[in-house]
Amino acid sequence: MKSPIRSIALPIALLIGSANVYATTFDLVIKGGHVIDPETGLSDIRNIGINKGTIVAVTTDAISGNQVIDASEHIVSPGFIDLHHHGQNIAGYRMQAQQGVTTALELESGILPIADWYKTQSEKNLPINYGASAAWTFARIATFTETEPVANLQYFQSKQGVDNWKQEIATPEQLDKIMAYVQQGLDEGAIGIGINAGYAPGYGQKEYYALAKLAAEQDVATYTHVRYASMLEPGSSFEAIQELIANSALTGAKMHLNHINSTSLRDIDANLELFDDATQQGLHVTAGAYPWGAASTVIGAAMFSGPEWKERLGYQEESIQLGTKRLNNEEMLETQKEAPGSVINWHFLDEAIPSELSALDRSIIHPNVLIESDSMPWMLIEDGQISYYEGNEWPIPSEAFAHPRSSGTFTKILGSYVRERGLLTMEEAIRKMSYMPATVLDGFVPQMEKKGRIQQGMDADIVIFDPKTVDNQATYQVPAAISTGINTVLVNGQFVVKEGELVTDAAPGQAIRREAKAQ
Repeated sequence: MKSPIRSIALPIALLIGSANVYATTFDLVIKGGHVIDPETGLSDIRNIGINKGTIVAVTTDAISGNQVIDASEHIVSPGFIDLHHHGQNIAGYRMQAQQGVTTALELESGILPIADWYKTQSEKNLPINYGASAAWTFARIATFTETEPVANLQYFQSKQGVDNWKQEIATPEQLDKIMAYVQQGLDEGAIGIGINAGYAPGYGQKEYYALAKLAAEQDVATYTHVRYASMLEPGSSFEAIQELIANSALTGAKMHLNHINSTSLRDIDANLELFDDATQQGLHVTAGAYPWGAASTVIGAAMFSGPEWKERLGYQEESIQLGTKRLNNEEMLETQKEAPGSVINWHFLDEAIPSELSALDRSIIHPNVLIESDSMPWMLIEDGQISYYEGNEWPIPSEAFAHPRSSGTFTKILGSYVRERGLLTMEEAIRKMSYMPATVLDGFVPQMEKKGRIQQGMDADIVIFDPKTVDNQATYQVPAAISTGINTVLVNGQFVVKEGELVTDAAPGQAIRREAKAQ
């Protein structure tokens, strides 16, 4: 259900009268495009005037600018907002920009220490906006392994061979330490709490409840990868989603359910019904999904252990893909032992089978499920060794691998779900990829109230694309293929993609964060 249109405080200059405003020469004008603004319901031809990174005019009147983009026969949309982005290196942000993403946030897993991470990101000259939550898993790892968290994904991956933080109940003293780490992250400006529970399913009920209470007290959201991915009970995905909903109901916390599709496996209908019941009762529960039948994780994840894990996951031989190679059981066991932090693709649904594609589709087209990519960092395999790709080369090396959702999630929605199969209208797809994600953070991240919208006074985060050609090109075998049809991407009014090409020296990305407390 769409949120009601909210009133917007406009700059005084805009209230004096359109004649004075439109006599101005703007920094940049987008001319004659089909503008879609999900909040107001606008879907029509308009001209847009931009000054100093802000949308100043959205009008049918003729306006002039120092630069003019002819957007005839193109869609002009708010920039896409990805709440679920793990690819925190320059290549990851660039691939996001090439598919129309203007804000990419690491919320499900999060990071610690937050202050260190924001400082490091600010030095990378990033093309799009960035931000992160406080990472509960990092806090658990630090507590159980008696180490200090390090603000990168390598810290998380390096501890995949250790089981205590994954499976043990925290003592009262340990719980106090975990909560102190999370609180420190919030004090340093984290935009909520990342609860990557699928990687540490042995935590106690009291621990998750404490995290929900903290989120409610601090008026932030949690972002959860629920503790189970299973079609069997007990320990089913249904049970895990029910746990999330119960904590939201009891505490009043805003709680986001990440990738409801991959978490649900083939049990998507029961879990969507559970989600519907929660939202219909007015609980602060939101959900996201990505349009792919494969998940991406580390091969040492807790879900791939225990006597019944294959039955729980509906696992088939060679469901696990490392790089471009499918692994048999023997190869999988060897990799789990030798390199448990290896990033892999796990094919939980086969999109070539109509019934399985239909299950995936039901999560994507659900009106209250937004689109998120769960994009992964780009990796290289050299002489059997796996490493992050940290280079500045563009395009990135053809041998670099990640899940194709890292380069084509949003364009796959526009190409497959809108144009080719007609499962979503253009307006609905854009709502799911821009306005809906922004509203998840409304209220406690003021910056997001100016994103996901094309209105006067909003940030000029804008994507212009050709509805006839926009599409994903990435596959599991060639994941680094660049999407087509994205003509222009503006971030804070600056070109990041121009005439279809990445502007490699563009660095207008800004930090998205809560106001940090004085340290």
